[in-house]
Order: sequence, then C-alpha cells, then structure tokens
Amino acid sequence: MKNKLSIVFMLGITLSATSCATIFTGTQDAIAFTSSPEGAKVFHKGIEKCTTPCTTKIPRALGKQMVTFEKEGFEKQEIKLTKTFNAVTLLNIILGGAIGVGIDAATGSLTKYSPKKYDVELQAKPE
Repeated sequence: MKNKLSIVFMLGITLSATSCATIFTGTQDAIAFTSSPEGAKVFHKGIEKCTTPCTTKIPRALGKQMVTFEKEGFEKQEIKLTKTFNAVTLLNIILGGAIGVGIDAATGSLTKYSPKKYDVELQAKPE
C-alpha cells in the first residue's frame, strides 16, 4: 500500500511540474528584422542583437518588450514586440499543473511573439 501511494505521489509531482510550454516551445523566439535603409543595429534591453536584415532570438517575458533600431544619420526608432497567448500552456491547466503554469509564467512561456517579422522605415535626421 505504501509503495502504491509513493508511486501515485511521484506521478502527481511529475505531472504538476511539467511546465509544458517551457519544455515544448522554449523560452525565446527567433524574430526577423528588416529596415529601410538596411544596416540598422537592432537593440533589445540595451544589448546589440544584430544588424538588419537579420534574425535573432529574443527571450520571452510577460512584461512589455521593446526593440530599438539605430543607424547613423537616422532617427532612432523604438517598436514594441507584440505577443499572443501560448496555447501549449493549456496542457498545464488541463492536467492541473499549477507548478508548471508558474514555471511557464516565470520563464515568459505563457506568451509567444507574434508576428515574427518586423519591418521598420527609418527617418533621416534633419540637417
């Protein structure tokens, strides 16, 4: 009896700690950036990620995520990355995995970036 109870207990912990969205979809998304003109540096949280045209991985987070485009002779432009609900998280809710949902929330995997491509038109600085 004690052995069966231990198995049920371990199974319950395993199911509740799965954090499905984090495991199945990861904690970051590859996002493509283009600019007109090309050659703008793309920054996320003050860190240079790439130079347009490019694709880079951006970590997911629940808070507002901004990306900045900078090119000499042009106005700096900041855009907000939009997100949608990550449906894989529903597996945690259906299976009763409160711990897994908490892990998904902590890693930002409750959401995913959408769209995965951003085009920016840079404005020349006035002379």
